[in-house]
Amino acid sequence: MTHHIVIGAGLAGAATAYALTARGEDVTVLERHTPANDLGSSHGSARIFRYAYPDRLYTELVVRSRELWTEVESASGTELISVTGAVDHGDVRHTAELTRIFEGVGVDHEVLDPAQAAERWPQFAFDTEVLFHPDAGVIDAETTVSTFLDLAVATGHARVLTDWTVAEVARRSEGGFSVTSVTGAVVEGDRVIVAAGGWLPALLGGLGLPDGFLSALPRFEVRQEQAFHMPYRDADSDGRPRTPWPTFIHKSSEIFTYGLPGGRDAGFAGQKLAQFNGGRVIGSALDQDGQITEVMRGRMIDYAKRHLPGLVPEPYAETTCLFTNTPNEDFVIDEIDGLVIVSACSGHGAKFAPLLGEFAADLALGSGDVPDRFRVGAR
Repeated sequence: MTHHIVIGAGLAGAATAYALTARGEDVTVLERHTPANDLGSSHGSARIFRYAYPDRLYTELVVRSRELWTEVESASGTELISVTGAVDHGDVRHTAELTRIFEGVGVDHEVLDPAQAAERWPQFAFDTEVLFHPDAGVIDAETTVSTFLDLAVATGHARVLTDWTVAEVARRSEGGFSVTSVTGAVVEGDRVIVAAGGWLPALLGGLGLPDGFLSALPRFEVRQEQAFHMPYRDADSDGRPRTPWPTFIHKSSEIFTYGLPGGRDAGFAGQKLAQFNGGRVIGSALDQDGQITEVMRGRMIDYAKRHLPGLVPEPYAETTCLFTNTPNEDFVIDEIDGLVIVSACSGHGAKFAPLLGEFAADLALGSGDVPDRFRVGAR
């Protein structure tokens, strides 16, 4: 049996552990804090699951991923995606292009003019046509990580080591790898999968990657995003909305925003919204400070006043989250001599979590069909 070491217990790392153990492989997961901790990109209970991409490949991959989500939900008896539907609008959202892709892939959808959309969702202010697809929803990220890891551990082939900070990955002369922590602890294995999210830039120099592979990697840009939860105007005594809210993507020439029902960690009492890639750029996760800026708070309050009349434009909860981006927002999923890199997900990777795990497991085992554009050698 091959022993795989997975670095990182966020969505991608946990999904990889699950995919490997489902194939009978042995796995050790190394996590510098705790799984789905709030210093990474996989914490909390609210991430968007959507099909709308102006790129057919990603829409096709969402379809594949949804099948895997359903399998995980069935195996665990846990709902991980709550279906809300999604609206896409804005003068540069290119809904006609999204519609063509939906038609080609077979994703259920409808297009509404602004008046029709306003009648259905009076909590929004629309000034362009709106694309709606009903099968979108909200991912409970923290529960998903726990579910993947619980399923993996239940096989008897996985262990999860927490508060385990990787200092170096070295190749052993007899084959395989030795991973050393900052305290000097060592774990040895045959394959290493690095799914470190925002910590990847700080780890790259200690992974022993060949110079050619390292130089071919895209530039990774880590942003500390800021998200705000604002209460519903039409709410019951618990603060929950009386009118169902979909997720949304609003891409205009003025601002690119997204929003979704806030979920468990915000008491289900408000919509979570943020400016996409509006946070400050940091070197890596090591440089985050978790601070909300007055500028961004004011910007999102102003946005809600103008575009979301169904919200009270006063944040009752705020949070930061890391986005680790590549220049073109494509993923990086590749293998070199037994070491697999799974990053960066550029702020849109959560919905692909079980598929990312399958891709990583395939590469670790020398098989699979990872799209060429995610491979370093194809860049």
